[in-house]
Amino acid sequence: MDSMRKTIWSALRIPLLLLCTVCCSGQQATANVTKSAVSTSGLPDTRSSAATTAYTIGSGDVLNVQVWKEKELSQVVVVRPDGKISLPLLGDLPVIGKEPTQVEEMVQTRLQSMVVEPHVTVTVAEIHSRMVYITGEVARPGAYPLNTPITVLQLIAQAGGLTEFASKKKIQVIRANNKRDQQLLNYKAMTQSKDGHSDVTLNPGDTVVIP
Repeated sequence: MDSMRKTIWSALRIPLLLLCTVCCSGQQATANVTKSAVSTSGLPDTRSSAATTAYTIGSGDVLNVQVWKEKELSQVVVVRPDGKISLPLLGDLPVIGKEPTQVEEMVQTRLQSMVVEPHVTVTVAEIHSRMVYITGEVARPGAYPLNTPITVLQLIAQAGGLTEFASKKKIQVIRANNKRDQQLLNYKAMTQSKDGHSDVTLNPGDTVVIP
């Protein structure tokens, strides 16, 4: 009888051990998933803010200031000519020349005495301070936001390209900081240049004229 019991126990021991191992692993995995969900859920997504951290805020820009779970403190504001914005409880804040992440830190620091663990995100909703202009014989003349460095050829492409009437050898760049600093460019030379030296990088306020 004892021999039979030992035989049965030996046969059942391995399956029972495997079953216990699977159950423990499942509980641990569930705990890890639950912990991850708790640690990441509920907080606002700040990826859009991170995308704009390299941008320097200027006068006329529109900022979207969001304070988590504080709807009354969240505002869409325009940067005034004096370089400041106005927010509830905080009043006027200087933001010109700062990056969005710097404004986030400033607002968050000032709210700490008024809001429990404030979480602030600042994004640039509209760009109006850094613009370049193109006029004349292009498909879409006008003002274009300078989100990233741009060249004359890139601006022409954004404007839909040259029209059939464009004078390709007399493209003019007028610098905003010095109206007398004007350059004449040749479209064909720029497009055929292998090193890109014939192309010109534009600065905020510059105007490209296509006669």
